[in-house]
Amino acid sequence: MAEKTLNQLPPDLKPLFRKGSEALQRDNFDYAIALFSQVLEREPACYECRAALRNAQLAKAGKAGGFFKKAFNLAGSSPMLAKAKLAAQRSPLEAIAVVEQILNSDPHNSAAHKILADAALAADLPQTAVMSLEAVLKNAPGDKHATVQLAELLAQTGNLKRAEHLLVALCRAHPGDGELAETLKNLTALKTMGEGGYENLGADAGSFRDILKNKDQSLSLEQEQRLHKTEDVTARLIQEYEARLQTEPGSIKLLRSLAELYTEKKEFDRALEYYQHIKNSDSGSDASLDRAMAETHVRKFNYQMEHLDPSAPDYAEKTAEIEAAKLAYQLDECKKRAENFPTDLAIRFELGQLYFKAGKIGEAIQELQKAQNNPHKRIAAMSLLAQSFARRNMNDLAARTLQNALKEKTGFDDEKKELIYTLGSVFEKMAKKEEAIEQFKLIYEMDIGYKDVAAKVDAYYAGQ
Repeated sequence: MAEKTLNQLPPDLKPLFRKGSEALQRDNFDYAIALFSQVLEREPACYECRAALRNAQLAKAGKAGGFFKKAFNLAGSSPMLAKAKLAAQRSPLEAIAVVEQILNSDPHNSAAHKILADAALAADLPQTAVMSLEAVLKNAPGDKHATVQLAELLAQTGNLKRAEHLLVALCRAHPGDGELAETLKNLTALKTMGEGGYENLGADAGSFRDILKNKDQSLSLEQEQRLHKTEDVTARLIQEYEARLQTEPGSIKLLRSLAELYTEKKEFDRALEYYQHIKNSDSGSDASLDRAMAETHVRKFNYQMEHLDPSAPDYAEKTAEIEAAKLAYQLDECKKRAENFPTDLAIRFELGQLYFKAGKIGEAIQELQKAQNNPHKRIAAMSLLAQSFARRNMNDLAARTLQNALKEKTGFDDEKKELIYTLGSVFEKMAKKEEAIEQFKLIYEMDIGYKDVAAKVDAYYAGQ
């Protein structure tokens, strides 16, 4: 995925970033970190937001200070480092998210930054990788591997001068290293290409690829990272990975890649076979793996519905059957995940959504009350919890829950509009006409085209 700027963020995330920046300026570091993390959960490719998060983490660490605090953070991060390494075998974005949890309390952790850099490269986020490698070198200036990796990345992004400076210093520290000397020689040759070469190099790492030992491998990696692979590339990668699997039968990364590739080809049963191989291995106990399998099953149901004939007389019946089967599967699978990972509040929220959709309101309330404790799902959980109360005609509880959610909700995005609209609808059910219309007027002032607020507000004034 390509890295994004702040201007490319969805409209509802920009206010969160702005609030985070304001919190950082006020030295409210925990709040800033929470807001930046919320943005990155949705848009992990936003480099400027990640840089802001890093500034908040460093500022918080600088304010805390102290040897004992640092020692505690380093000790506490060890299990998380192991978790991040395991996650990197399955999903680079998942690994990045785990590493950020480490950096929230230990932003100088070189081991965490190295994992983040590798994961960022796998996710095609070069600026993010550069940021972490710079952090590694700040802590350990003599780290040879990190220096070479950073120099190559800087060259790919067009910063040849800085790359050359790093390699010159490294060659001086390792005068007998022929491989280093050859890398520097190739980089120096690129530098003589002139401004045109610089532009091409910055736009596409193709020129720098020539200094790599294995051009075919470089091309393969580039093709692997494309978001929309052509069918021939997908078929070639499947053939290549299945051949490699013969010599690396226990490779979780290969198995996961094959599952994803077969999903792209709409060969869902084959994809699920590879996911099951991972699940049967020692590394199979993982919430993201179960989620991936569930998503594959759901895609299979959706694919079946997409290929029904709308003109067939039993189209509606068949669609309803598949929808019912899909919901039953989702509920059963999500309940199993909740049992396996009882403290994962994101799963609790998902389960609450499914119970609500299935009309099992009591069960939905129970799960959504737990899910409120997840800061990333809190507002959404409160919204659905209020709707659940309303379904049971507990309208006073619904109104109070929505009002509490609105107190915490920043900005005026679609989520806030939905909260206000639902609150207005609850007041209508309670026969509180004036309170209801005040909610609809709040939306009318900002977005006259939202749902039926224009009709409601116009009818109110017409009645006067």
